Amino acid sequence: MDLPRTAGAATLRVSVTDRCNLRCAYCMPEAGVPLLPRSEIPPLSELAAAVRWLVERFGVDRVKVTGGEPLVRGGLPAFVSAVAEIPGVREVSMTTNGTRLAASARDLVEAGLRRVNVSLDTLDPERFRELTRGGRVEEALEGIDAALAAGLTPLKLNSVLRRSSFRDDVPALLSLAAEKGVEVRFIELMQTGTE
Repeated sequence: MDLPRTAGAATLRVSVTDRCNLRCAYCMPEAGVPLLPRSEIPPLSELAAAVRWLVERFGVDRVKVTGGEPLVRGGLPAFVSAVAEIPGVREVSMTTNGTRLAASARDLVEAGLRRVNVSLDTLDPERFRELTRGGRVEEALEGIDAALAAGLTPLKLNSVLRRSSFRDDVPALLSLAAEKGVEVRFIELMQTGTE
């Protein structure tokens, strides 16, 4: 957990899992990474209690749920609900790859989630499959549509630029953002030794 401070407020980022259903080339080596044993991952009830403690003592008023991919963690709507009900929390948001969002967007909104950032680097199905090592861009797009329909706005797209494809990807992503009425943020790829 980290606490970036803004004027008179604090945002807490809470990673609920180290697991992800995608294997993005710039994020993870092809062989994967060592994962925590499930027995060492705190129950969501304990994470919610830790969030409450931080809200009460440090003036946290916004909580961003992250991972890994948070939507691979069972019981996430109940966690969102527990956090949203903490006095002083004004907003609960989430960063996701969007591929599991279509099935859960409405439940998450009912639990108290207010907005999402979706990581989406390309709209080209083959390039998406290659970059994520098997993912389907259609699932991410369905997730975006479901999030917008459920009222998870403002929705932001986080897109990592790659030198080999940005000339194709940037115009397509900008067109999608204009069509859907969402914001897109382009992120420079930092060399980490995984690509």
